Amino acid sequence: MVQQATIPGPVPGTRMSDAYVREIIRFAFFWAWPMVNMYNRVLTYQQLPGAGLAGGVLPVAPPNHLCMLRDYIEPSERAVACPNQDVVYGHMMLDLGGEPVVVQVPDFSDRFWVYQVVDQRTDSFADLGAMYGTGPGCYLIAHTDWTGEVPDGIAGFFRCPTRIGAVFPRVFMDDTADDRLAVRSVLNQITGYPVSEFDGHPKAVDWADIPSLPGDTGDTEVRWVQPDRFVNQLHTVLDYVPPQPGEEALYGQIHAVLTAAESEPRLLEVMTEAARQSEKELVIPLFQFRNYGLPLPHNWTHAINGAQFGTDYFTRTAVAKSNIFVNKRTETTYFYQDLDANGDRLNGVNAYSVTFADKQLPPARGFWSLTLYNEHHFFHPNGHRRYSLGTKNKTLQYNSDGSLTLQIWGRPLSGHPESNWLPAPDGDFSLYLRAYWPAAEILDGRWTPPAVENHGPTH
Repeated sequence: MVQQATIPGPVPGTRMSDAYVREIIRFAFFWAWPMVNMYNRVLTYQQLPGAGLAGGVLPVAPPNHLCMLRDYIEPSERAVACPNQDVVYGHMMLDLGGEPVVVQVPDFSDRFWVYQVVDQRTDSFADLGAMYGTGPGCYLIAHTDWTGEVPDGIAGFFRCPTRIGAVFPRVFMDDTADDRLAVRSVLNQITGYPVSEFDGHPKAVDWADIPSLPGDTGDTEVRWVQPDRFVNQLHTVLDYVPPQPGEEALYGQIHAVLTAAESEPRLLEVMTEAARQSEKELVIPLFQFRNYGLPLPHNWTHAINGAQFGTDYFTRTAVAKSNIFVNKRTETTYFYQDLDANGDRLNGVNAYSVTFADKQLPPARGFWSLTLYNEHHFFHPNGHRRYSLGTKNKTLQYNSDGSLTLQIWGRPLSGHPESNWLPAPDGDFSLYLRAYWPAAEILDGRWTPPAVENHGPTH
C-alpha cells in the first residue's frame, strides 16, 4: 500500500475538476510571478548582440556579462520600476546552467558601494558591499550544483540556489560635476564575465565606448509576465527553481495540474483564464505601496524582509510588482508613501512638505534620499532634471532651527528655496525614502519618516 507521505500531490491520472485546476493556477501565477519575471528577462537578454545601452539609457548585456552606466539612470528607462538617482548602476542577468561567472570588485576607497546579488526568487545569496568590508578582487558565482574547481586568484565564492539570478552594482555619486569625473576610473574596473574568460588578472572596460541599442518605450514598466504565456513557461521555471524546504507538496500540486492539461488540452484555456484573473485581482493591486507592507506612523509603510522573502510569497510578489530588485534591509531600508498625513492620495494639484527635525535626517552610513515617482513608478520628467533630494545634493538649505524642509509641488513657489524643491506631476504620485547602509535606529524602529504635510492646492 502506498504511504500517503510519499505522494507529492494528487495521484497520477486522477480526474480533476476545472474549478480545482483554476484555483491552483490562480495561486501559482501569484506565487511564481517574480520567478517568471526573471526568466523572461534572461530570454530577452539572450537576444542581445553584446553590452550596450537599451534606448540609449539602460545598461544591458547578454546573460553572464555585465554592463555599467557612467551617470545616473535617465527617466526614460522602462525595464525596472522605481530606479534611484543616487547611484551609478550596473546590470548583469545570470544564467548559471553552464559555467560560473566572475564579478570584479575594484578598490572603492571611502566611496559607498554595494552589489546586489539575487537568485530567481529575488532573494539575496551573496554579500558584497561597503557594509560587509568586502575587499577588492574577483568573486565567483556558480550554481549550487556546479562541481568544477575554483580557479586561483578568486577572492570569494558564492553559490546560487537557482539557475537564474542577477547582479546589480550600485556606486554612490554626488550630484556634482567633480564627482561625475572622479567616479569614472572606478566604474571602468567593474565588470563581469564567464569564468572561462578569467585569466587571473582584473579587466578594465571603458563604459563610454558602448553602443546604443533599441529600447522599450511607453509609460509603464515592461510587461515581463504575461498570463497568456504563463502556463507554458511554468514548466521550465519549476525546473530552474527547486523547492525550498516544505514546498515539495506545493510543487506536487502544480505539477499535477500541468500534467493533467497535457492529456486534456481544454484545460489550457481554463489555466490561462485563471492566470488572467490572478493578474487582475491579485497582482495588479499590489502595484500600490499602500496595499502591502508593515504600517508605520504618518501612513508610511515598509517591508523588513526585502531580498530575504523565503516563503513570504505575498510580500515577494508585491515588491516584485511595485519595485523589483530591492536590497536586503541591512543594505538598504525602503519607506513607501502614497498618502499624505491625512490619508489622502498624493496628487500634484497640492503642495506638500516633508520636514526632518534637527539631527533627525535618516540615519544612514551610506546615504539617504527622498525620490518622487509618477503614477507608473518612474521619474517625472522636468526641466530641472531633479527626481530626488538627499545626501547627494550639496546645496540644500536648512531652516534656522537646524531642521530640513523638502517641498513637493508642481512648480517652484516664491519664498521657498528652489534647491529644496522636488517637482511633482499633475496627477497622482508616490514618495520613496531610501536609507543605504541604515543605522541601528532605523533597523530597530526608533527612526521612522516624518509626515507628508498637505498645504492645499497650489492654484
